[in-house]
Amino acid sequence: MEQKTPFLRGRGAQINPVSKYENIVRDEQVVDWALAAADWEEPDLKTEYLETHPKTILNRVESPDIPLEWSMNPYQGCEHGCIYCYARNTHPYWGYSAGLDFEQKILVKRNAAELLEKELQKKSWRAAPVMFAGNTDVYQPAERRFGITRACLEVFWKYRHPVGIITKNSLVLRDIELLSQLAAENLVSVAISVTTLDETLRQFLEPRTASVQQRLKTIETLTAQGIPVFAMLAPIIPGLNEHEIFALAKAVAERGALGIGYTMVRLNGDVGHIFEDWLRKTMPDRADKVLNKIRQAHGGELHDHRPGRRMRGEGKIAEIIRDQFRLAREKYFAGRQMPKYNLDLHEQHKSPQLRLF
Repeated sequence: MEQKTPFLRGRGAQINPVSKYENIVRDEQVVDWALAAADWEEPDLKTEYLETHPKTILNRVESPDIPLEWSMNPYQGCEHGCIYCYARNTHPYWGYSAGLDFEQKILVKRNAAELLEKELQKKSWRAAPVMFAGNTDVYQPAERRFGITRACLEVFWKYRHPVGIITKNSLVLRDIELLSQLAAENLVSVAISVTTLDETLRQFLEPRTASVQQRLKTIETLTAQGIPVFAMLAPIIPGLNEHEIFALAKAVAERGALGIGYTMVRLNGDVGHIFEDWLRKTMPDRADKVLNKIRQAHGGELHDHRPGRRMRGEGKIAEIIRDQFRLAREKYFAGRQMPKYNLDLHEQHKSPQLRLF
């Protein structure tokens, strides 16, 4: 990909839009390109980990587009740096930018496992699948250092509670024995996001995620251990990866995925500005075409807040994508389905006293 402007390698966002929640108004931060060109792992560009002390860890899911009741995030921000990530818009609530800050300033919830255990022990708690992600990737590089995701999975296993994991990182294989235990009781599913089979595009689109081949191998390895895998072919970005739907579906099916899903890219809040800046720097010759196609799929806008439509889009482009996805599912996933979560075991393991009998 020809770049006509300096590009910060190893990061997705190239700018730091001002957070509307900051007390001090500043000009939009500009990257030090001399430093960036030298080495993106220079000290000034390394990730900063900031410890937080939340009082609760489980979040009720209010979105009508997500068929789960609860989610939890052991981290806020994400080093993966996916340029399109909707979760970028949560970082300004903490006083940081949705741009580079989202990738470089990672909030760490060290007490996540302790808080989770307290919730699962409550007499009032009734088992319901927890989406282990939502505003972060639970296996992002920070997890190698802090191990919070692992600690939380041990709590889910201790209380035999169902959990669904979403990740782009092959680090999930570190916990394969624990996941196998959970899977044996129908207590876990793993969704692996595979956005493209083009490794060059992946490196620009999702700079610190696992490679395409690593993700496919991860699906294959998890499946071989009896862990149900769902592949998220998401997001579909018109003009960049919508032509890959059949190839993506075939690739994940061959590795053993039991189902596929997709979402249409939507560039809400600061993400639209960040994405457009990135696109004009990485693919200046295609930028207008891609942006116009995204607008066509969202009623003339880059963003979309409408429940029921925001995840799928509308118009001719969205219809073509929807039809391709339906045909790909029929062709490669006939007869396959994800197992249902076991919601019955948790009550037996809620109280330590019950384990004595």
